[in-house]
Amino acid sequence: MKTETSSSPRPLEVALLASVFVVAACGLVYELAAGALASYLLGDSVLQFSTVIGSYLFAMGIGSWLSRFFERQLPAHFLRIELLVALVGGALPAILFVANAFVPGAFRFLLYALVLLVGTLVGLEIPLVMRILRRNVALKELVSQVLTFDYLGALAVSLAFPLVLVPQLGLIRTGLLFGLMNAAVAVWALWLFRHELRNFREHALACALTLGGLFAGFLGAERITTLAEDHFYQDRAVYTATTPYQRIVVTAGRGGHKLFLNGNLQFAERDEYRYHEALVHPVMSAHGAPKKVAVLGGGDGMAVREILKYPGVESVTLVELDPAMTRMFSQQPALRRLNADALLSPKVHIVNADAFQWLDTTPGMFDVVVVDFPDPTNFSIGKLYTNSFYALLDRHLAASGYAVIQTTSPLVARRSFWTVVSTIESVGLQATPYHANVPSFGEWGFVVASRRPFSPTTQAGHLPPGLRFLNSQTLPLLFDFPLDMARVPAPVNRLSNQELVHSYEQEWGKM
Repeated sequence: MKTETSSSPRPLEVALLASVFVVAACGLVYELAAGALASYLLGDSVLQFSTVIGSYLFAMGIGSWLSRFFERQLPAHFLRIELLVALVGGALPAILFVANAFVPGAFRFLLYALVLLVGTLVGLEIPLVMRILRRNVALKELVSQVLTFDYLGALAVSLAFPLVLVPQLGLIRTGLLFGLMNAAVAVWALWLFRHELRNFREHALACALTLGGLFAGFLGAERITTLAEDHFYQDRAVYTATTPYQRIVVTAGRGGHKLFLNGNLQFAERDEYRYHEALVHPVMSAHGAPKKVAVLGGGDGMAVREILKYPGVESVTLVELDPAMTRMFSQQPALRRLNADALLSPKVHIVNADAFQWLDTTPGMFDVVVVDFPDPTNFSIGKLYTNSFYALLDRHLAASGYAVIQTTSPLVARRSFWTVVSTIESVGLQATPYHANVPSFGEWGFVVASRRPFSPTTQAGHLPPGLRFLNSQTLPLLFDFPLDMARVPAPVNRLSNQELVHSYEQEWGKM
């Protein structure tokens, strides 16, 4: 029987091809959101993205194979699958976020279960659309048009996801927004095939309920995020930001403020002074009269705060990849108090850039370089601990200058710690390791890199007044390593092997 839709093929063709564009875009958003959350919460961005993408593509293949069993009422099947994709895919980031806070042990299972489910459903959709279009479009044009719109949808989202969607909406709202777009496609299909659908009212009700649920979730996304983060961090989240680089959360509780990046603690207000004094003052006091200083990482401004305690310092260049970090710690009153308004000092110049690329292109030389990157939990951070990076660092270090690198725990991750030492030595720099006890982290390690010998016993007289942790008696003790932290054989970390990322994951995974 000829239907209204079959008598006007051109509008139907345009509508369904537009649906293919939306379906491809939405499917990729759900995949990218799952991969981003996996990287944030599980670490190792390359591994997590690779396995998520692989699982998603595998599931799409399963869905395409299953589509052969749908023989009748194809528009009705397409509409129902579209609603399921809208619900499951749209809610995927929120479900994973809440699961990580309340049932962290189930996160990995839920991650791959949801990715497989969404991939299977999306894999079902495209073949169904092609079979519906086949009634009006020649096979040659059908395949080229469907695949063209499929790939265009993927391209649009791959650009918008990191540049616009996540920075402006966050992961949860982005997922729900595209769930609403999927649901809108279902409503469109409901109207296009209204004369072919049985139980039209039931389908209309399902569309209305799906749209209503997703819209309510979109409006309440901030509450969902706050609820999950307050439970996960056990303190109230007071400042948050989702950027193309990371999830930034600052909490406030009995022990003061804490900073978390991708769920990993970066500092706790109650003992951060121990970490930052140990990071900065051994090299600053050893130099004696540093004038030009660079800080790589450390966008919270705490290291800069310690550097500015030396009145002879003329300039501090802070290189921080994420502008949201430097903006947050230079604008929020409570965070400015923590860094003593260091980021607002006229001596400080903030550069928001990748430190690797910045070192490769800037001509400056520095008396002291403080390297305060997060731990090498993935390959993108691991490159900042390679011999290639330290060779660049050497080019910017004055002949009498010192660099200091925050390194992982020599007690918990002993091989990883000494890998950094071996890597620094591999580029011709002298490496002088030391450690300090920071209650929030335990025993923590640092390494001084220099061309001239470094002696901790000659620095005591240059320490600034008012320090809470270090003095002339305690500073030399940091360079004494007990037997359980003493040097062990360790490889050089190179861009081509990223040994440090693997050993770090293994050693901290035993905790």
